[in-house]
Order: sequence, then C-alpha cells, then structure tokens
Amino acid sequence: MIYLDSAIIKEAQIAEKLGWVKGITTNPTLLAKSDLSPQETLKQLAVISPGELYYQLTATDFDSMVAEAWQAFQIIGSKTVLKVPATPTGFQVVACLSSDIPCSVTAIYSAAQAAIAAEAGAKYAIAYVNRATRLLGDGLKLVREMSAVLEGSGVEILAASLKSPEEAANAIMAGSHHLTLPLNILEAMTYHELSNQTVEEFNQNGRGILS
Repeated sequence: MIYLDSAIIKEAQIAEKLGWVKGITTNPTLLAKSDLSPQETLKQLAVISPGELYYQLTATDFDSMVAEAWQAFQIIGSKTVLKVPATPTGFQVVACLSSDIPCSVTAIYSAAQAAIAAEAGAKYAIAYVNRATRLLGDGLKLVREMSAVLEGSGVEILAASLKSPEEAANAIMAGSHHLTLPLNILEAMTYHELSNQTVEEFNQNGRGILS
C-alpha cells in the first residue's frame, strides 16, 4: 500500500481524492507543522483517511507510552496504527499492546531490531531509507536485510524517508511491502515525460468516441 506522510489537512484531502492513497502516516515533526492541535489534527485526519492512520508515541517511559497509546486510540479509533520507536522500552510496549492495537516499530536501523519487532507482535517494521543511507551508507541494503529476517513472519515492511520516485520504486524492489511519502513525491510518481508525449501523439493522430 501507499500512504501519505503528512499531518496537513489540505494535503490529506488532496491525497484522498487521488483514489489510490490507502492511508496516512504522521510523526511528531509532521504534527508540529499543523495549524491545529495534535488532538484535533488526528480527529480530522481520521475522518479523511481512507484507511490506517499512524500515530507515533512521544512519551519515553513504559507507563506513559501505554497511556498515550490508549489516548491515541480513543481519538483515532479503528484506523489506529501506533508507531513505537525501536528502543528497549518501545519493544516492551509493542509486546504489551500489539494484541489490542496494531503496532508498527519505527526508526529501525538493523535487521536484529526487525527480528525483535516480529517477536513483540508488530504488524509493520518501518525503515527510514534515505536517512539510513545517510547514516549507514545504504538504506536499501537495510530493507533487503530486514526482508530476509522477516520472511515468513507476517510482519510487513513500510519504507519511509523516501526522497524521489526512483528511491520509492527501489525500496519496493528491495523488499518493502508499503511506502509512505510526502504529497509532492506521491504526485511525482504519477508523471513521466514520455507518457505525456505518447498521449499527445495519440490525441493528434487518433480518434475516440468523443472525437
């Protein structure tokens, strides 16, 4: 599936009208860009989103993270997917909550962390592809290693931090099941100059029922 990575209401409305965007992912940085409070932003996004809406926990201790998770679920409802950071405490939270609320483990930078995400009951494992390339040298290699470790587990890889249509396609070829992208990259993925040229040629030289 392909998701919009944004917390801007207008962008969510545009993405929903495209018809092929399946849900919305957010994070604390994206929520901070909204003109509305995080609570109101999530309420409106939950109405707009055609599918899952991801919320990332910001608390850092176990009890607070669990409490925040249930608050998010009360706001978003059945579309909720929690984004839980890949930390020792985060994995404990996933193990605690995954049977009640779908969980993704975010900010994974090793195949070992992906393996623990699976054991903890995560539905998704999130790789920051471009960021991993900058920090580790090869974000696509990380996706390939995660794919090998997670094979047969039922845990699906969501590729984030994608900066171009080419990087997005490469992430899928490396083993990612899903993508989340900002609106400008989503729109760029639909365009190729040769496609437009081909359509123009058909329109100039051919006829249809509206001709």
